[in-house]
Amino acid sequence: MEDLNRNELEVLRVLWDLREAKPTEIEERFAWPIDNGTLRSVLRVLMEKELVTRKKVGKAFYYVPRKTREGVLARMSRQMAQVFAGGSAADLIAQLIRTEKLSANDLAELRRIAGTKPGKAHNKQERGS
Repeated sequence: MEDLNRNELEVLRVLWDLREAKPTEIEERFAWPIDNGTLRSVLRVLMEKELVTRKKVGKAFYYVPRKTREGVLARMSRQMAQVFAGGSAADLIAQLIRTEKLSANDLAELRRIAGTKPGKAHNKQERGS
C-alpha cells in the first residue's frame, strides 16, 4: 500500500463513517473545501491503490472503502514506528505521550489501557461504544 496524502485520508475517513457514499455526499462531509474535479481525482487514485471500490446504482456511483480503518491505522503505525522509533511500537507510543499535550483524563485512560490484560482493552472499548 502506498503512502496516503491528506485528501486521500479525508476521503477514507468520510467513507469509513458513512460505509458508502456518492461523491456529492463525500464532498459535503469533507473537513475542508474540495472541488469536484479534485475529489474525483482522489477517488480514482484510491481505486488504483485498491483502497476504495465503486458500484453503480442507477445512474450514480457509490464509493465503498476496501480496507478497514483499523487496517490502515496499523499499516501507518508500523511505518511511523519504523521512521521515528527504530521499528518499536512501544517507543513510538512513548514518544507520542511525551510530545502530545494530554489531559489528566487522557493520561488516566492510557494508564487504564496499559494495566489491562492483552486483548481486553479493545474488547472493553467495543462494549462501551
